[in-house]
Amino acid sequence: MTVLRPDGSEPPEPRPEEPAPSRVARWNTPDLRRTALIALVAVWAVSITAVVLMRDGGDTTTPGAAAPKVSPSASQGPLTVSEVYQTLIPSVVLIQTTGHDAKKALEAGTGTGVIANADGTVMTANHVVDGAETIKLTYADGTSSAAEVASTNPEQDIATLTPAKLPETLVPAVLGGGVEVGDTVVAIGNPLGLVDSTTSGVVSGLDRKLNRDEQADIAGLIQFDAAVNPGNSGGPLINDQGQVVGIVVALANPTDAGTFIGIGFAVPIGAALGGGEDGDGRAPPL
Repeated sequence: MTVLRPDGSEPPEPRPEEPAPSRVARWNTPDLRRTALIALVAVWAVSITAVVLMRDGGDTTTPGAAAPKVSPSASQGPLTVSEVYQTLIPSVVLIQTTGHDAKKALEAGTGTGVIANADGTVMTANHVVDGAETIKLTYADGTSSAAEVASTNPEQDIATLTPAKLPETLVPAVLGGGVEVGDTVVAIGNPLGLVDSTTSGVVSGLDRKLNRDEQADIAGLIQFDAAVNPGNSGGPLINDQGQVVGIVVALANPTDAGTFIGIGFAVPIGAALGGGEDGDGRAPPL
């Protein structure tokens, strides 16, 4: 085959072969450098994530989700007034009496009592049932029963009652415990016929004496400022541990109104339990 070329021209010399690019040159291109940089950034990000996960214990919750916190167990500290009420109200009874006064006129009275024993014995103030011809107890569940006086202690103004019938669920109160001046106390009762009323205050004084016109004075009383009125008599005075520390027996009022002005009195539960004797010379059956 003949190659045509211009007249007089020499055939072109062959082009020298270009050396093959080295291995380094093949990797040193802009695209490869960009790819290597992206890979390096990705490795760095994965490394940082691993460190954070290890530090946080592998918690994978989202930032907006709050981690659950452990709540402490319930405190064994003092009860609130509401808790004292809920604890004691099943043990409090309404006492209603009927009788005749000195002029033979029919009269009715209202007071409060507290279930003080597993046999259903109810403790109250003696003056609530003194001279009563009928005694009716109404329990927290609404059931009612007749009752008779089991023992009296006029010196401490304390009496106990034996019900003819017990409620389906019997809940005796916890008796005992002491108080100091300034301690919180709660009174539960039926003042002026307002059933299951609750008031709270503090112990205002100890070892107080109550002067009575027709009977001997009562000494060693707890003075408190939780509001009480006629109908509270015989009800429990309770400390912040839910214990009955006294039986409400009186309030002080310099007028004849017979309403509360900030001074109430309760027989300490120790004196109420063992301070007096009934007509047979025996302590109250508690």
